[in-house]
Amino acid sequence: MDKTARIAIVERAKLFAGLPPETLAEAAETAQVRVVDKGDVVFRQGDEAGHHFIVAWGRLRLDQTTPDGKNIVLRFMGPGDLVGSVAVWRKVPYPATPLAVEETRLLVWSDARMMELMQAHPPLAMKAMNMMGGRIEELQERLQQVATQQVERRIAATILKIAGQSGRKTEAGVEIPFALSRQDLAEMTGTTLHTVSRTLSGWIDEGILEGRRSSHLVICRPHRLVEISEQA
Repeated sequence: MDKTARIAIVERAKLFAGLPPETLAEAAETAQVRVVDKGDVVFRQGDEAGHHFIVAWGRLRLDQTTPDGKNIVLRFMGPGDLVGSVAVWRKVPYPATPLAVEETRLLVWSDARMMELMQAHPPLAMKAMNMMGGRIEELQERLQQVATQQVERRIAATILKIAGQSGRKTEAGVEIPFALSRQDLAEMTGTTLHTVSRTLSGWIDEGILEGRRSSHLVICRPHRLVEISEQA
C-alpha cells in the first residue's frame, strides 16, 4: 500500500479527521499494514492491549464473551473505524475479539508510536479524549435502549444504524453489503433468536425488508423502519 493510499485511509478515520496534512502524512508513514483473512481474528479478548488498528478496507465483527460463556456481538466495524485504542489508552486488556467477516486490511501502530504522534501533535490527543467519551456515551445509550425500548424498536434501530454506517443504495433499496445473521442481531439487541426471526419474517412479509440468499438484508422501505424505531 503506497503512502497516498495510507494518507487517504488515515484522513477518513475519526481519530485523524480534520488534522493538518503533516500530521496525516507522519501517521501514514509510520503505520504498518496487516491483512486478516475472513474468519481470522485481529486479537483476542483478554490479550494485552498494545496496538491501535484502523480498518483500511473490509469488515470486522466485534465479539465479546460474558463470564458465563455467552457471546455478544457489540458492533460491526468498517473502513475508517479505529479498533482497540480505548483499551490501549486505559491500560487494560482488549475487552472483545474483532473477527474478520471478509478479508480485511488494517493500518497498525504500536502504543509507543501512537504516543509519540500524540505528543508531537497535541490536537490528536484531544481527539483521542473526545473519542473515548463518545464510546462511553454509545455504551450508555445502548444500555438505556435495552432497559427501556421495546424489542422491535431496538431491532429496527440497530438495522438502521448498520445501514447508516455501511449501507449502499440499490434498485431494491438500501443493502447491508455483508452477511448479518439473525443471531448477530439477537446478540446486538439483547433478545432471542426466535424474536429476531419472527420480527424480520414479519417485516419481509410487509415488504419493509428483503432477505437475500446471501444473507444480505435490503431495506426496501427505510421510512417505515424509521417509524418503527421511533414508536413510543
